[in-house]
Amino acid sequence: MSAWLPGQWLSWWPDALAWPWALALCLLPPLLLLLPPRRRAAAALRVPWPLARTASSTHGGWAWRSVLWLAWALLCVALARPQQYGPPQQPPVQTRQLMLALDLSGSMSEVDMRLGGRPAARIVVARAVLDDFLARRRGDQVGLVVFGQQAHVMAPVTRDLDSVRAQLADAVVGLAGQETAIGDAVALAVKRLRNQQQGQRVLVLLTDGVNTAGVIDPRKAAELAAHDRVRIYTIAFGGDGGRRLFGLSMPSTRNSLDEESLRQMAQMTGGQFFRARNSDELAGIYARIDGLEPVEVAAAVQRLRLERYPPWLAAALALLALAALLRGRQ
Repeated sequence: MSAWLPGQWLSWWPDALAWPWALALCLLPPLLLLLPPRRRAAAALRVPWPLARTASSTHGGWAWRSVLWLAWALLCVALARPQQYGPPQQPPVQTRQLMLALDLSGSMSEVDMRLGGRPAARIVVARAVLDDFLARRRGDQVGLVVFGQQAHVMAPVTRDLDSVRAQLADAVVGLAGQETAIGDAVALAVKRLRNQQQGQRVLVLLTDGVNTAGVIDPRKAAELAAHDRVRIYTIAFGGDGGRRLFGLSMPSTRNSLDEESLRQMAQMTGGQFFRARNSDELAGIYARIDGLEPVEVAAAVQRLRLERYPPWLAAALALLALAALLRGRQ
Protein backbone atom coordinates (compact mmCIF):
# COMPACT_ATOMS: atom_id res chain seq x y z
CA MET A 1 0.00 0.00 0.00
CA SER A 2 2.85 2.38 0.82
CA ALA A 3 4.41 1.72 -2.58
CA TRP A 4 1.08 2.15 -4.34
CA LEU A 5 0.32 5.66 -3.08
CA PRO A 6 3.48 7.42 -4.30
CA GLY A 7 3.17 5.77 -7.69
CA GLN A 8 -0.44 6.87 -8.01
CA TRP A 9 0.38 10.44 -7.02
CA LEU A 10 3.28 10.62 -9.44
CA SER A 11 1.00 9.46 -12.27
CA TRP A 12 -1.30 12.38 -11.47
CA TRP A 13 1.49 14.94 -11.20
CA PRO A 14 0.58 17.84 -13.53
CA ASP A 15 2.46 18.92 -16.63
CA ALA A 16 0.86 22.39 -16.64
CA LEU A 17 -1.57 24.61 -14.74
CA ALA A 18 -4.52 26.21 -16.50
CA TRP A 19 -4.87 28.96 -13.87
CA PRO A 20 -1.43 29.30 -12.23
CA TRP A 21 -2.40 32.61 -10.62
CA ALA A 22 -4.54 30.64 -8.16
CA LEU A 23 -1.37 29.50 -6.39
CA ALA A 24 -0.95 33.06 -5.09
CA LEU A 25 -3.86 32.35 -2.74
CA CYS A 26 -1.55 30.03 -0.80
CA LEU A 27 0.02 33.17 0.69
CA LEU A 28 -3.24 34.26 2.27
CA PRO A 29 -2.88 32.38 5.63
CA PRO A 30 0.64 33.79 6.33
CA LEU A 31 -0.65 37.26 5.48
CA LEU A 32 -3.45 36.82 8.02
CA LEU A 33 -0.82 36.21 10.68
CA LEU A 34 0.54 39.69 10.04
CA LEU A 35 -2.79 41.29 10.95
CA PRO A 36 -2.86 43.06 14.36
CA PRO A 37 -4.72 41.21 17.14
CA ARG A 38 -8.38 41.99 17.56
CA ARG A 39 -9.29 44.49 20.26
CA ARG A 40 -12.16 43.36 22.43
CA ALA A 41 -13.44 46.88 23.17
CA ALA A 42 -13.73 47.92 19.54
CA ALA A 43 -16.40 46.83 17.11
CA ALA A 44 -15.15 44.49 14.45
CA LEU A 45 -16.47 42.74 11.39
CA ARG A 46 -17.02 39.06 11.98
CA VAL A 47 -15.46 36.98 9.21
CA PRO A 48 -16.96 33.45 9.00
CA TRP A 49 -13.71 31.88 7.87
CA PRO A 50 -11.77 29.28 9.84
CA LEU A 51 -8.44 30.58 8.55
CA ALA A 52 -9.10 34.01 10.00
CA ARG A 53 -9.69 32.43 13.37
CA THR A 54 -6.43 30.51 13.19
CA ALA A 55 -4.53 33.71 12.50
CA SER A 56 -6.03 35.73 15.36
CA SER A 57 -6.83 33.16 18.02
CA THR A 58 -4.36 31.93 20.58
CA HIS A 59 -6.39 28.78 21.19
CA GLY A 60 -6.12 25.53 19.30
CA GLY A 61 -3.21 23.19 18.85
CA TRP A 62 -0.54 23.45 16.22
CA ALA A 63 -1.68 20.17 14.61
CA TRP A 64 -5.17 21.53 13.86
CA ARG A 65 -3.80 24.72 12.35
CA SER A 66 -1.17 22.86 10.28
CA VAL A 67 -3.74 20.47 8.83
CA LEU A 68 -6.05 23.36 7.99
CA TRP A 69 -3.34 25.32 6.24
CA LEU A 70 -2.23 22.25 4.29
CA ALA A 71 -5.83 21.70 3.19
CA TRP A 72 -5.96 25.30 2.03
CA ALA A 73 -2.77 24.83 -0.02
CA LEU A 74 -4.22 21.73 -1.69
CA LEU A 75 -7.42 23.62 -2.47
CA CYS A 76 -5.35 26.33 -4.16
CA VAL A 77 -3.58 23.70 -6.27
CA ALA A 78 -6.94 22.20 -7.29
CA LEU A 79 -8.21 25.69 -8.15
CA ALA A 80 -5.18 26.18 -10.42
CA ARG A 81 -6.51 23.27 -12.53
CA PRO A 82 -3.50 20.96 -12.86
CA GLN A 83 -3.41 19.26 -16.24
CA GLN A 84 -1.48 16.52 -17.98
CA TYR A 85 -0.77 16.17 -21.68
CA GLY A 86 -2.25 13.10 -23.27
CA PRO A 87 -0.35 10.89 -25.72
CA PRO A 88 0.31 12.42 -29.18
CA GLN A 89 -2.53 11.75 -31.58
CA GLN A 90 -2.71 12.20 -35.32
CA PRO A 91 -6.27 11.33 -36.31
CA PRO A 92 -6.99 10.79 -40.00
CA VAL A 93 -9.18 13.39 -41.70
CA GLN A 94 -11.41 12.63 -44.65
CA THR A 95 -11.26 15.36 -47.25
CA ARG A 96 -11.77 16.11 -50.92
CA GLN A 97 -10.56 18.97 -53.07
CA LEU A 98 -13.48 19.96 -55.29
CA MET A 99 -13.42 22.54 -58.05
CA LEU A 100 -16.80 23.43 -59.54
CA ALA A 101 -16.77 24.78 -63.11
CA LEU A 102 -19.96 26.56 -64.15
CA ASP A 103 -20.87 27.63 -67.69
CA LEU A 104 -22.02 31.27 -67.88
CA SER A 105 -22.25 31.51 -71.65
CA GLY A 106 -25.27 33.06 -73.35
CA SER A 107 -27.05 29.74 -73.83
CA MET A 108 -27.39 29.34 -70.04
CA SER A 109 -30.13 31.97 -70.13
CA GLU A 110 -32.36 29.56 -72.12
CA VAL A 111 -35.67 29.10 -70.27
CA ASP A 112 -36.28 25.36 -70.75
CA MET A 113 -36.25 24.29 -67.07
CA ARG A 114 -38.70 24.37 -64.20
CA LEU A 115 -37.92 25.26 -60.60
CA GLY A 116 -40.57 25.18 -57.94
CA GLY A 117 -43.21 24.51 -60.55
CA ARG A 118 -42.36 27.61 -62.57
CA PRO A 119 -40.36 28.10 -65.77
CA ALA A 120 -36.72 28.94 -65.05
CA ALA A 121 -33.53 29.62 -66.94
CA ARG A 122 -30.78 27.04 -66.93
CA ILE A 123 -28.45 29.26 -64.89
CA VAL A 124 -31.11 29.76 -62.21
CA VAL A 125 -31.59 26.00 -61.82
CA ALA A 126 -27.83 25.36 -61.89
CA ARG A 127 -27.18 27.94 -59.15
CA ALA A 128 -29.95 26.54 -56.96
CA VAL A 129 -28.70 22.94 -57.23
CA LEU A 130 -25.06 23.97 -56.68
CA ASP A 131 -25.98 26.04 -53.64
CA ASP A 132 -27.74 23.04 -52.10
CA PHE A 133 -24.73 20.88 -52.98
CA LEU A 134 -22.38 23.30 -51.18
CA ALA A 135 -24.66 23.49 -48.15
CA ARG A 136 -24.19 19.73 -47.66
CA ARG A 137 -20.40 19.74 -47.76
CA ARG A 138 -18.60 18.59 -44.61
CA GLY A 139 -14.81 18.63 -44.43
CA ASP A 140 -14.30 19.30 -48.14
CA GLN A 141 -12.43 22.18 -49.69
CA VAL A 142 -14.29 23.70 -52.64
CA GLY A 143 -13.50 26.31 -55.28
CA LEU A 144 -15.50 27.86 -58.11
CA VAL A 145 -14.47 28.54 -61.72
CA VAL A 146 -16.86 30.26 -64.13
CA PHE A 147 -16.40 30.41 -67.85
CA GLY A 148 -17.86 31.90 -70.98
CA GLN A 149 -15.56 33.36 -73.58
CA GLN A 150 -12.89 33.43 -70.85
CA ALA A 151 -12.42 31.41 -67.67
CA HIS A 152 -12.14 33.05 -64.25
CA VAL A 153 -11.68 31.87 -60.67
CA MET A 154 -14.54 33.27 -58.61
CA ALA A 155 -13.51 31.44 -55.43
CA PRO A 156 -10.23 29.63 -54.71
CA VAL A 157 -10.24 26.23 -53.07
CA THR A 158 -11.22 26.88 -49.47
CA ARG A 159 -13.05 25.45 -46.46
CA ASP A 160 -15.02 28.69 -46.15
CA LEU A 161 -17.99 27.41 -48.11
CA ASP A 162 -20.15 30.38 -47.16
CA SER A 163 -17.86 32.62 -49.21
CA VAL A 164 -18.08 30.18 -52.14
CA ARG A 165 -21.88 30.26 -51.95
CA ALA A 166 -21.81 34.06 -51.87
CA GLN A 167 -19.69 34.12 -55.04
CA LEU A 168 -21.99 31.59 -56.68
CA ALA A 169 -24.96 33.90 -56.09
CA ASP A 170 -23.17 36.58 -58.12
CA ALA A 171 -22.55 34.26 -61.10
CA VAL A 172 -24.74 35.57 -63.93
CA VAL A 173 -24.91 34.85 -67.64
CA GLY A 174 -22.50 36.94 -69.67
CA LEU A 175 -20.14 37.64 -66.76
CA ALA A 176 -17.31 35.91 -68.64
CA GLY A 177 -18.58 36.47 -72.18
CA GLN A 178 -21.21 34.91 -74.41
CA GLU A 179 -19.21 32.01 -75.91
CA THR A 180 -17.98 28.79 -74.30
CA ALA A 181 -14.31 28.13 -73.46
CA ILE A 182 -14.51 24.64 -71.96
CA GLY A 183 -10.83 23.81 -72.47
CA ASP A 184 -9.63 27.01 -70.82
CA ALA A 185 -11.93 26.39 -67.84
CA VAL A 186 -10.62 22.85 -67.33
CA ALA A 187 -6.99 23.99 -67.62
CA LEU A 188 -7.54 26.79 -65.10
CA ALA A 189 -9.25 24.48 -62.64
CA VAL A 190 -6.47 21.89 -62.94
CA LYS A 191 -3.87 24.59 -62.33
CA ARG A 192 -5.61 25.62 -59.11
CA LEU A 193 -6.06 22.02 -57.94
CA ARG A 194 -2.40 21.28 -58.66
CA ASN A 195 -1.44 23.28 -55.57
CA GLN A 196 -3.56 21.05 -53.34
CA GLN A 197 -1.30 18.29 -52.07
CA GLN A 198 -3.71 16.26 -49.93
CA GLY A 199 -7.06 14.67 -50.62
CA GLN A 200 -8.82 13.48 -53.73
CA ARG A 201 -8.84 16.22 -56.38
CA VAL A 202 -12.04 16.43 -58.41
CA LEU A 203 -13.37 18.80 -61.05
CA VAL A 204 -17.12 18.91 -61.65
CA LEU A 205 -17.81 20.63 -64.98
CA LEU A 206 -21.32 21.77 -65.93
CA THR A 207 -21.97 23.10 -69.44
CA ASP A 208 -24.81 23.33 -71.92
CA GLY A 209 -22.83 23.86 -75.10
CA VAL A 210 -19.74 23.07 -77.13
CA ASN A 211 -16.28 24.54 -77.01
CA THR A 212 -16.44 27.69 -79.15
CA ALA A 213 -13.76 29.89 -77.59
CA GLY A 214 -10.46 29.79 -75.74
CA VAL A 215 -6.97 28.72 -76.69
CA ILE A 216 -6.84 25.23 -75.13
CA ASP A 217 -8.59 22.25 -76.69
CA PRO A 218 -10.80 20.36 -74.20
CA ARG A 219 -9.06 17.07 -74.95
CA LYS A 220 -5.66 18.63 -74.28
CA ALA A 221 -6.97 20.06 -71.03
CA ALA A 222 -8.23 16.61 -70.06
CA GLU A 223 -4.76 15.19 -70.69
CA LEU A 224 -3.34 17.78 -68.31
CA ALA A 225 -5.92 16.77 -65.71
CA ALA A 226 -5.07 13.09 -66.10
CA HIS A 227 -1.36 13.89 -65.70
CA ASP A 228 -2.06 15.74 -62.44
CA ARG A 229 -4.47 13.03 -61.23
CA VAL A 230 -7.48 15.31 -61.30
CA ARG A 231 -10.68 13.40 -61.90
CA ILE A 232 -13.25 15.17 -64.08
CA TYR A 233 -16.98 14.67 -63.81
CA THR A 234 -18.77 16.28 -66.75
CA ILE A 235 -22.44 17.25 -66.80
CA ALA A 236 -24.23 18.05 -70.05
CA PHE A 237 -27.11 20.26 -68.99
CA GLY A 238 -30.14 21.35 -71.00
CA GLY A 239 -33.55 20.22 -72.18
CA ASP A 240 -33.96 18.13 -75.32
CA GLY A 241 -36.85 20.08 -76.81
CA GLY A 242 -35.72 23.65 -76.20
CA ARG A 243 -38.00 26.17 -74.55
CA ARG A 244 -41.78 26.00 -74.34
CA LEU A 245 -44.07 28.76 -75.56
CA PHE A 246 -47.85 28.67 -74.99
CA GLY A 247 -47.54 24.98 -74.14
CA LEU A 248 -45.68 24.14 -77.34
CA SER A 249 -42.08 22.93 -77.56
CA MET A 250 -39.95 25.40 -79.47
CA PRO A 251 -36.57 24.42 -80.93
CA SER A 252 -33.62 25.94 -79.13
CA THR A 253 -31.69 28.62 -80.97
CA ARG A 254 -28.64 28.16 -78.77
CA ASN A 255 -25.60 25.90 -79.09
CA SER A 256 -26.20 22.15 -79.06
CA LEU A 257 -24.45 19.86 -76.61
CA ASP A 258 -21.22 18.08 -77.45
CA GLU A 259 -21.86 15.02 -75.35
CA GLU A 260 -19.16 12.93 -77.00
CA SER A 261 -16.36 15.35 -76.07
CA LEU A 262 -17.62 15.60 -72.51
CA ARG A 263 -17.80 11.82 -72.25
CA GLN A 264 -14.22 11.46 -73.52
CA MET A 265 -12.92 14.01 -71.02
CA ALA A 266 -14.48 12.09 -68.14
CA GLN A 267 -13.16 8.74 -69.37
CA MET A 268 -9.62 10.08 -69.83
CA THR A 269 -9.44 11.13 -66.17
CA GLY A 270 -11.30 8.26 -64.51
CA GLY A 271 -14.44 10.31 -63.96
CA GLN A 272 -17.99 9.98 -65.25
CA PHE A 273 -20.24 11.68 -67.76
CA PHE A 274 -23.79 12.68 -66.84
CA ARG A 275 -26.74 14.03 -68.81
CA ALA A 276 -29.21 16.30 -66.97
CA ARG A 277 -32.40 17.36 -68.77
CA ASN A 278 -34.18 18.96 -65.80
CA SER A 279 -33.63 20.18 -62.26
CA ASP A 280 -34.44 16.83 -60.65
CA GLU A 281 -31.90 14.98 -62.78
CA LEU A 282 -29.28 17.63 -62.06
CA ALA A 283 -29.87 17.40 -58.31
CA GLY A 284 -29.60 13.61 -58.51
CA ILE A 285 -26.29 13.85 -60.35
CA TYR A 286 -24.75 16.07 -57.71
CA ALA A 287 -26.07 13.69 -55.06
CA ARG A 288 -24.19 10.86 -56.77
CA ILE A 289 -21.04 12.95 -56.94
CA ASP A 290 -21.50 13.59 -53.23
CA GLY A 291 -21.00 9.87 -52.72
CA LEU A 292 -17.43 9.98 -53.99
CA GLU A 293 -15.09 8.01 -51.79
CA PRO A 294 -13.25 10.53 -49.60
CA VAL A 295 -9.54 10.16 -48.92
CA GLU A 296 -8.08 9.96 -45.43
CA VAL A 297 -5.14 12.28 -44.84
CA ALA A 298 -3.06 12.79 -41.71
CA ALA A 299 -4.01 15.79 -39.63
CA ALA A 300 -1.75 17.84 -37.39
CA VAL A 301 -0.43 16.10 -34.27
CA GLN A 302 -2.61 16.88 -31.26
CA ARG A 303 -2.18 16.32 -27.53
CA LEU A 304 -5.28 16.54 -25.40
CA ARG A 305 -5.11 18.22 -22.01
CA LEU A 306 -6.45 16.01 -19.22
CA GLU A 307 -7.80 17.60 -16.04
CA ARG A 308 -5.94 16.33 -12.95
CA TYR A 309 -7.49 18.39 -10.12
CA PRO A 310 -9.74 15.64 -8.58
CA PRO A 311 -7.04 13.99 -6.39
CA TRP A 312 -5.88 17.39 -5.09
CA LEU A 313 -9.45 18.37 -4.27
CA ALA A 314 -10.13 15.01 -2.63
CA ALA A 315 -7.01 15.32 -0.46
CA ALA A 316 -7.99 18.86 0.56
CA LEU A 317 -11.49 17.75 1.58
CA ALA A 318 -10.07 14.83 3.56
CA LEU A 319 -7.73 17.19 5.45
CA LEU A 320 -10.60 19.59 6.15
CA ALA A 321 -12.56 16.71 7.67
CA LEU A 322 -9.49 15.78 9.75
CA ALA A 323 -9.09 19.39 10.88
CA ALA A 324 -12.74 19.50 11.94
CA LEU A 325 -12.25 16.29 13.93
CA LEU A 326 -9.15 17.63 15.68
CA ARG A 327 -10.90 20.91 16.47
CA GLY A 328 -13.87 19.08 17.93
CA ARG A 329 -11.68 17.24 20.39
CA GLN A 330 -10.27 20.47 21.81
